Amino acid sequence: MMPRRLSPLQRAEAPVLILFTLWLLWVLVAPFTLPPGSVTDLSGSVGTIDNSHRIEEMNPFAAAIYWLGDANCHQLASRSYYLNGNQMPFCARDLGIFLGMALGMVLAFMIKARPPFLLVILGLVPMALDGGIQLLTDYESTNLMRLLTGALAGVSVAFLIHLIALNIRDSRRAGASDRTS
Repeated sequence: MMPRRLSPLQRAEAPVLILFTLWLLWVLVAPFTLPPGSVTDLSGSVGTIDNSHRIEEMNPFAAAIYWLGDANCHQLASRSYYLNGNQMPFCARDLGIFLGMALGMVLAFMIKARPPFLLVILGLVPMALDGGIQLLTDYESTNLMRLLTGALAGVSVAFLIHLIALNIRDSRRAGASDRTS
C-alpha cells in the first residue's frame, strides 16, 4: 500500500504540527530528567527570572525548558501540576494551551475544512473569562478548569493558524489563476 501524499496545505502545516508536538513533549519530559522531588514551589512573576539559582543546578535540557517557564509564566505552585514529584515548568493553564495547540494542529492537519472564524475566536472566551474573573475577583479556578480552558484556547490558536494557511493557499491559487487567464 502506497503512503498517502501530503497536500500542499499539509506540507505547510506539518512543521507547525511537529513544533507544537515537540514543545509539548519537552515540557512533559523535563520534570522526569531531574531527580524526583527536587523542584518544588517555583512561584514567581511573569516576565522575570525568579528561579535562576535553581535553574543553574539543572541539566541543560531541563534548564532551558524551566528558564523559558520562569521567564513566561508565574509558575505558582498551587496552579501547577507535578510530574516525577517535580513542579512542571509551566502552570496548568499554559500546559493546557500547549496541549490544545498540539491537538488542534493534529485536527487541522487531518480535516481540510475551514472552521468559521467566529467559532475559532469563541474558543478563546472560556479561558479569558476564567482567567479574567479570577484576576478581578476572589474566585479561584481549579487546575482542571485552567487546563481545559487553556486546551480549548490552544485548539483555537491552532485553528487560527490553519485559517491563515488556508487564506495564503487560496490567495496563491487566485494569483496563479489570474496569471493564466
